[in-house]
Amino acid sequence: MPPRTVTFRAATAAAVIALGATLLAASPRAGAAAAEPAPVTDYCQGQCDDILPPGENGNATLVEILGNKAFGTHPAHSDDQLDRYNGLVAGHTGLTDQKLTEFFNDASFGVPKDQVESVTSPRDDVTITRDKASGVPHIKGTTRYGTEFGAGFAAGQDRLWLMDLFRHIGRGELTSFAGGALANQGLEQQFWPQAPYTEADLEAQVEYIRTHEGARGEQAMADAQAYVDGINAYRDKSKNGRYFPGEYVLTGKIDAITNVGEIQPFKLTDLISIASVVGGQFGGGGGGEVTAALSLLAAQQKYGVAEGTRVWESFRQREDPEAVLTVHDGTSFPYAGKPDKARGTALPDSGSVTAEPLIHDRTGSAGTDRKTPVKAPAALKKAQGIYDDGVIPEGSLPGSGSGAQRRGMSNALLVSGEHTASGNPIAVFGPQTGYFAPQLMMLQELQGPGISARGVSFAGVGMYIQMGRGQDYAWSATSAAQDITDTYAVDLCEPDGSTPTKDSTHYLYRGTCTAMETLERTNSWTPTVADSTAKGSYRMQVRRTNYGIVTHRATVGGKPVAYTSLRSTYRHEADSIIGFQMLNDPSYVTDAASFQQAASHIDYAFNWFYADSRTAAFYNSGMNPVRAADVDPALPVRAERAYEWQGYDPAANTAAYTPFAEHPHSSGQDYYISWNNKQAKGYAAAGFGLSAVHRGDLLDQRVSKLVEQGGVTRASLTRAMAEAAVTDLRGEQLLPELLKVIRSQPVTDPELNAAVQQLESWRAAGSQRRESSPGSHAYTHADAVRIMDAWWPKLVEAEFRPGLGDDLYGALTAGLATDESPAASHGPSGAHSGSAFQYGWWGFVDKDLRQVLGQPVKGPLARTYCGGGDASACRDALLASLKQAVAEPATAVYPGDDNCKAGEQWCTDSIVHRPLGGIAQKAIHWQNRPTYQQVVEFPAHR
Repeated sequence: MPPRTVTFRAATAAAVIALGATLLAASPRAGAAAAEPAPVTDYCQGQCDDILPPGENGNATLVEILGNKAFGTHPAHSDDQLDRYNGLVAGHTGLTDQKLTEFFNDASFGVPKDQVESVTSPRDDVTITRDKASGVPHIKGTTRYGTEFGAGFAAGQDRLWLMDLFRHIGRGELTSFAGGALANQGLEQQFWPQAPYTEADLEAQVEYIRTHEGARGEQAMADAQAYVDGINAYRDKSKNGRYFPGEYVLTGKIDAITNVGEIQPFKLTDLISIASVVGGQFGGGGGGEVTAALSLLAAQQKYGVAEGTRVWESFRQREDPEAVLTVHDGTSFPYAGKPDKARGTALPDSGSVTAEPLIHDRTGSAGTDRKTPVKAPAALKKAQGIYDDGVIPEGSLPGSGSGAQRRGMSNALLVSGEHTASGNPIAVFGPQTGYFAPQLMMLQELQGPGISARGVSFAGVGMYIQMGRGQDYAWSATSAAQDITDTYAVDLCEPDGSTPTKDSTHYLYRGTCTAMETLERTNSWTPTVADSTAKGSYRMQVRRTNYGIVTHRATVGGKPVAYTSLRSTYRHEADSIIGFQMLNDPSYVTDAASFQQAASHIDYAFNWFYADSRTAAFYNSGMNPVRAADVDPALPVRAERAYEWQGYDPAANTAAYTPFAEHPHSSGQDYYISWNNKQAKGYAAAGFGLSAVHRGDLLDQRVSKLVEQGGVTRASLTRAMAEAAVTDLRGEQLLPELLKVIRSQPVTDPELNAAVQQLESWRAAGSQRRESSPGSHAYTHADAVRIMDAWWPKLVEAEFRPGLGDDLYGALTAGLATDESPAASHGPSGAHSGSAFQYGWWGFVDKDLRQVLGQPVKGPLARTYCGGGDASACRDALLASLKQAVAEPATAVYPGDDNCKAGEQWCTDSIVHRPLGGIAQKAIHWQNRPTYQQVVEFPAHR
């Protein structure tokens, strides 16, 4: 067995004593037997705030949905955090600590008596108290079981339909459940192949946690069962009481008149399927080695093997010395770097790569968007077709949509106490998870035996707070995306010894010709009131090997292979529950060091941040496999024992993992920032894009300046975040270099000179995309923003395509899109998603222009591309592309969509909460900001 699973870990063993009688309190028989828990002391003393728009309430009855469609009305607490969140755009410039609660919730523990809106007791050992201000559930249990039962019951109250959606997405059954809209087809076709499981596989993961994680594993599964029991209790009550979510009627699950129909019971394995969606999208990392190999081949074909490899590596930028870092004190954490002489690399033969087919046996509307609307009752007409574009519009979830990659989001700003006005650390942090109505996460407070926390949890896996605050500490995360996924080239074979082909379904595993396992999902749908998509069906099929899921076929050296994707967290989708359990346990987390130990039990790739009254700290989590010596993790590797992960056992997908000390971590650094940037020196980038210019620079430069000045407050750190949230990265970081090249000679064309002057004025004013006045829906420098939006993709192409050539330029842009502005529809979660400027060619342009200008460049591109390295020719290319951009009308730059007319700039940028149910929300001002966000400063400690 690998080191991680020989016995349960030392920290877990130490925690058994702390758990003690808590395990006994997990029995469903425990009603009011336990005594009232001791009062909880809130050491934040009113200095913890949070926000999660649009509102806590994510369920709506059929009547409420119809009211929203007919009159624009909203259920209580479904939108009461939206205006406060939106208001920070205009309000941040005059922000003070006293004004923070104008834009955030008071995140103190408990509810004052005069602020109680309702109290529910689904069992006699738990109460759910909701506050008047936001309707957040404050769950207090006298037993462990009751506490978790209450958490599940509250999740049912606030997110029943959403949880049902996500368990079906995770199981690859979305179209059968919610309708055959083309976006639904696309969503399940992208998610299910990443984590395809049989029911036995899901059950095995439950049992693995229960039997391999000691007392905490047993407790986690008891907590999870109590949580599921609570969900099901609300499911039954709402169905019998006819106040269940109205989407069940609109999708044909329940008859509105007779109440005939069923909401299928939830079970523990549903939590595993939901965890696979959440963790896979926000906590994955690596993969994409086939795409990387194709761009390397294109470079080698253009320049020759040696020079082509040198050129490709300069774009790959695994270890860019100019990249912004979270741990900036020089500490190095070597991982997944480039070996001096790689072994086992398996590059495909040119032109041989084909994607593994997923869809088979299409019938009816499969693969199309053909509609055959049903005859809806008059009362339901207003809601007809609400899911015709899918329950989750294409591209809305991070990593979904045509051509999308898995991409992490979120940001964090922390300043140590020596640089704050109070002497206590301050944190402003939170996850960017897209914008939905309701949100994927829900706010809650949990108080019970062994649990004391407030914050957010992803709906359906909310046994514990996943990001939030404890009694005297707070924590949050950003997606880390380090390399925990590898691609193997398995040699194909035939069991009878005949010559294999690319289509063979057997492969060599440690010398034996072994059959691939076939996993299938057959889905069918018929039109409903909500989704008019015509009747259809198809079968999804993937092949599973001991080296992961088959993604491509190719030849290597003329011999057929299958490329497989092996993720370290596959078959371990919910193992991270142990780390979250520890983070919620006040007896476990007592300081920065114990927090880091808790975070190390989270298997997905996340950057974790912590603040209490004494220390700010950071830890990078993830199941980082220990690779065989001299294997290049950036490219496909041969599926031979010599190149496997050390200690690899395919039965449960276990291996040896890098120890705690080798993960980037730090405590007490002057400040920390993270916006999915590089963690530390030596920690190699898992993909393209961690270069000299990154959106993390927007935070780093502002926070470092605050630290230099000293006296940082919650308001000043929040202002730094909010200013970065409305700043165009290209304008702040790259426009000065572009203008320097262009202004190296007089611009004689009057129209171009006027455009350059507009860009200069915008840059001088801060390169912001911000309204001229609240509610104007027009940017102060609208023309300059339009010019930049039109110019950027054109200037990148003019700068690089001539030198790289069409094939290599196309291969590199397939690995890293050139742009990700707020107006782009191809960002990490599609149009209107807030998050922007995470991935793009910012670093390439920066280095190339500095090379043209003769400025020093660390980690330069292998060649200079703009104008072939000639400054005058570069200037001509930039001006020619600028002339094209100036001539492009706003209607072409902003072509319009279902939310905006063509040419509407502010609207194109705006954040739209994508309706996952029947309630729609108004658009709000663009902000590049966490969806859920905390502002915390603890003045005291236990």
